[in-house]
Amino acid sequence: MQFYMPFRLITGNNVVRSNGAALSAFGRRCLIVTGGSSAKTCGALDDVTAALSEQNIAYTVYDGIRQNPTMASCLAGGQIGADFCADFVVGVGGGSPLDAAKVIAVCIANPEAAEDALYRLEWANRPVPIVLVGTTAGTGSEVTSVAVITNSEGRKRSVRGNDLYAALSFGDPRYTATMPHAVTASTGVDALCHCAESFWSKPASDVSRALATEGIRLLVPALEQVASGITPDAQMRESLYSASILGGMAISVTGTCAPHTIGYLLSEQYGVPHGFACACFLTAFLRHSEAAAPEVASLFRAKTGMDIARIESLLQKLLPPYHFHLSDAELDALLPRWPLTVPNLAKTPGTCDSAVVKTFLRSVFAE
Repeated sequence: MQFYMPFRLITGNNVVRSNGAALSAFGRRCLIVTGGSSAKTCGALDDVTAALSEQNIAYTVYDGIRQNPTMASCLAGGQIGADFCADFVVGVGGGSPLDAAKVIAVCIANPEAAEDALYRLEWANRPVPIVLVGTTAGTGSEVTSVAVITNSEGRKRSVRGNDLYAALSFGDPRYTATMPHAVTASTGVDALCHCAESFWSKPASDVSRALATEGIRLLVPALEQVASGITPDAQMRESLYSASILGGMAISVTGTCAPHTIGYLLSEQYGVPHGFACACFLTAFLRHSEAAAPEVASLFRAKTGMDIARIESLLQKLLPPYHFHLSDAELDALLPRWPLTVPNLAKTPGTCDSAVVKTFLRSVFAE
């Protein structure tokens, strides 16, 4: 068993303002990386700027990050940060700004870095320190060393390395209260995918399964209430956020499995939000995994107290009624994208070859 997570995480109400002094350790000039409006709406951006001002830290805001952030936007943010002589980066928002902040931190320290080199983890200087402030309950990016960035060809690819762990992450569940119902559902099922995929992943350990188990135990009852139309109260928001952090910690050990790498297709080609895109394939993944690793299926039921049918029923209620149609020949044309060497497939129970991938695709792309 191996366990390595070199970050400091502080969660709770008002943690940004009450721990603002911790920001002074990272320098006197800061680039804030965020998206369009959600960080402003929930109050997180105001809290960050107030905390920086209280510490007499100069800052500038780059708000050019959108859903499924592109490498071009990261390179642009890196140039802004380098021109500002930023000592550190603060990412504020959901998974997209947090992921982008990690890569922008690399670009600030390596302003000449090119796209291909960044994906190959080839940079001369360590990134500037990264601080992350999460505002959604799903991605777990606050505690992972992964950034998913869309390349210049429109494909989502991971940049992953120990240099991308945040030096400090803040988690205030209050920020999630302004999320619309659809965002609560999508980010929630993203966290569920993280926990479920991690539990079944071949590299799973007792530690990662303990994290994934507790995440699932928190997520499923809360998401069942979301599915029934109940507006989450403060306690439910806290459960969802805690579960997203546990899921992030779990996949930091194991990585994700087939639903994530196949789900990218739905985001790229059909604009499906990331969490829903992964969840579209979760039931097929769980059914495959149950047959391929019955001993893990028994452990899953014993640890979580749930069976796969309950999760399947939950997903049927939460997922929008997508209708995607591709012919068998069109599905075959997609298969070269996922060779057996793809890490997410290699970690999937059993043998996740082209035939299995096609089964997953058929579960979503009915003719």
